[in-house]
Amino acid sequence: MRRAIVIADDEKTGPPSEIKPYRVLSLDGGGMRGIYTAAFLDRLVSQFARIRGKESLDLGKGFDLITGTSTGAIVGCALAVGRPMGDIVGVYREHGREIFPHRIKGTASAVWRMFVGGSYVRKGDAILRKALTDVLQEATILDVFEKRGISLSIPAILMSSHRSWVFKKTPKSGVRDDKYKLVDVCMASSAAPIFRSLAAVDDPNNDHGVEQVFADGGLWANNPIMVGLTDALACAPSSAPIQIFSLGTCSRPEGELIAPSKVHRSILGWKMGAEAAALSITAQEFAFDNMARFIGNKLTELGRPVTRLRFPNKDVPAEMMKYLALDDARPQAVKRLIQQASNDADIAKIACDDPNNVDGRMVKALMMSLPEMPKAGLKMETTT
Repeated sequence: MRRAIVIADDEKTGPPSEIKPYRVLSLDGGGMRGIYTAAFLDRLVSQFARIRGKESLDLGKGFDLITGTSTGAIVGCALAVGRPMGDIVGVYREHGREIFPHRIKGTASAVWRMFVGGSYVRKGDAILRKALTDVLQEATILDVFEKRGISLSIPAILMSSHRSWVFKKTPKSGVRDDKYKLVDVCMASSAAPIFRSLAAVDDPNNDHGVEQVFADGGLWANNPIMVGLTDALACAPSSAPIQIFSLGTCSRPEGELIAPSKVHRSILGWKMGAEAAALSITAQEFAFDNMARFIGNKLTELGRPVTRLRFPNKDVPAEMMKYLALDDARPQAVKRLIQQASNDADIAKIACDDPNNVDGRMVKALMMSLPEMPKAGLKMETTT
């Protein structure tokens, strides 16, 4: 049987530490596949809430730091303010077709998008902002840090300099990003070129009506695990082991055998850039995950324990391949992603029930430590 969760460390030796671990949640980007992440977490948390006889559990409070990119930023910020994952499943289910009204299926649809794409992304931008406002209200990054005790690190790209940008509030960060609203942060991190509009965000650090324009953080950190590891090393007490829970978005297995005669691929061959974006995302997820595994193991050898969980970690069923495009918001795709998330959450729960499964024990310890919250979620007071 495949293991649902993988520990980066090759072996675990010695007695378990009694020191409270510094826990990090890292959430990948993936467009509409974010509904998989939200549904996976919703099912797993719901099962443990029933086991503990609680109405619901506050998953966000289980982590000292949450980092998420693009759709992962949306899921992560919702957790940070104490919203149930069912709310985020509802956002994708109810508004996905409006956020991604035109799916790029091939060369012909890519050419069509070239002429009419502006109207599509403009409409999707407005729908997404309204949906996020309904969930996140007026909360800022500083609100989350001060009122919930949760640090945030959300990758994006600042277009005026073409440099990486991390919207951040941790015990070691400054005040630059304190006043940014979570809605604006999520709009910035999820502003995927080709698929969505760039994000024009009010700069809260001046009173001159200046806006900054951002692009999707997935262009450089679609898997933000290295962002999470870096901030954890800066912020975690030196005596605390670091635990990183890294969630993917049901990424499809990629790769293609290309004949030498077919390498002269131009813009149409890349579907006007859509396939190049997907290639970048897939390569990053693999590379960053392996870098984090390598660095974590070396730090553990040097006496700074770092444990990384990457889940779910199993092959995607072949019949799901046709539902995994970043912009596939068809009802059948949404339904299939939720079904797969439920199946994978059940497999993860089985690992938690096995006392000999080191991976499962780590997830179970997290779930059993979560505070209770109302099923409808929390209403966090804000400074505005």
